[in-house]
Amino acid sequence: MSIQEKSLPDEAGRIRAVRRYDILDSPPDGAFDRITALAARRFGVPIAIISVVDEDRIWFKSHHGLPVNQIDREPGLCASAILGGVPYLIEDARIDPRSLANPLVAGDFGLRFYAAVPLTTSDGYNLGTLCIIDKEPRSFGQEQIEDLEDLATIVMDQLELGLSSRNAVSKANLMAKEIDHRVMNSLQFVSSLLSLQSRSPGAEQAATHLKLAANRVAAVAQVHRHFYADVADNVSCIAFLKRLCDDLAAILDREIVVTGDEDMIPATSIQAIGLIANELVTNAAKHGAGKIDVTFRTSGDLNKLIVCDEGTGLVDGFNAQAANAGLGMRVINTLAKQLGGTLDAARRTDGEGACFTVKFPQTA
Repeated sequence: MSIQEKSLPDEAGRIRAVRRYDILDSPPDGAFDRITALAARRFGVPIAIISVVDEDRIWFKSHHGLPVNQIDREPGLCASAILGGVPYLIEDARIDPRSLANPLVAGDFGLRFYAAVPLTTSDGYNLGTLCIIDKEPRSFGQEQIEDLEDLATIVMDQLELGLSSRNAVSKANLMAKEIDHRVMNSLQFVSSLLSLQSRSPGAEQAATHLKLAANRVAAVAQVHRHFYADVADNVSCIAFLKRLCDDLAAILDREIVVTGDEDMIPATSIQAIGLIANELVTNAAKHGAGKIDVTFRTSGDLNKLIVCDEGTGLVDGFNAQAANAGLGMRVINTLAKQLGGTLDAARRTDGEGACFTVKFPQTA
C-alpha cells in the first residue's frame, strides 16, 4: 500500500493546518537550525531534520548534515511517521519490513537508522516531524525517545510563536484600518456639520470660512479613503491622484485635470502625496480661478507633483518657504519634508495663474 493510500483520516484538514502555519518554502531560521544541530549532537548522529509534509513533497525547514531541501513524498519515511501520533522508530532498516523497499535504504544513501517524533498542532494535526538519521544501525531507548519528544515540543513552540505573531500583526493592521475608517467617517460628519452651519443665517464672511473648512475636512477624509483602497506595497501614483481629484472636484465644485507619468510609489509615501495634493488643490480652489491642473512627473531619480491654477498669479515677493507663510503652505512644507522633498512656487509660464511644485526623491 502506498503512502498516499495510507493517508490520515482528515488529510485535507492536515494540509489546511500546514498552510495555516505558513512555513513551507520560508527562509532558513536560526532557531530551527540550532534545534537540529543540538539533536545531532545529543544523539550522536550525522543527520537531523525538521520536515513538513506537503501534498506531494516533504520539505525540510532545517536539515543538519543533509544538503537537500526536499524530497518526494511517496518514498518518505516522514510521510509514514505522521500517520500516527507516536514516535516512529527504525533501529535497523535492513531488517525492518517497513523500510526494506525504501530507496533511501536500498539505494546509495544507505540509511540504517531513523527515529522521528510528529510535530503535532494543538488541534491534533501532524505537520511533519523532527527526525534523526544514521547510516549505521543503533538502539534507541525510552529516555532518548523522550528527549527527542522534548525537542519536537520546542519546534512546535517556535511554530506556534510565529503563528501567534503573524495573527497579532494581522489583527493590529485590521484594527488600524478600522480606526482610520472611523476617523474618516468622523471627518465626513464634521464636514457635514460645518456645511450646515455655513448655510445658517448670519454673517456671510463667517459662512464662507465655515464652507472652506468643511471642504478641507471632506478632502482630507477622501485622502484617507483612497489610501486604504490600495493595499499593495507599491501603488500607481497617477491612478491614486485621479481617484482623489475626482472626489475633490465634486467637493470643491471645480474642474480638476490630472496628467503625467505612470510610476509606482511606495504605499508608505502615497498618503503624504495625497495630503499634499489635497492641500494644494484646496488652496488653488480658494485663491485661484478656472481649471486646476494636477501633474505628476518623473525625471531621473526625482518625482514632481505640480498643481497649477488659472488665477491672477502670485503676489510680488511671495515665498512658499517663508516662516510667516499661511497655514496651508506650512502644512505642505511639513509633508514635503516627510518625503525628503521641497516646495517651490512660481507664476504659470503657459498663461495666467500660479504653479506649486513639490520635488521629492523616487525612493521616498
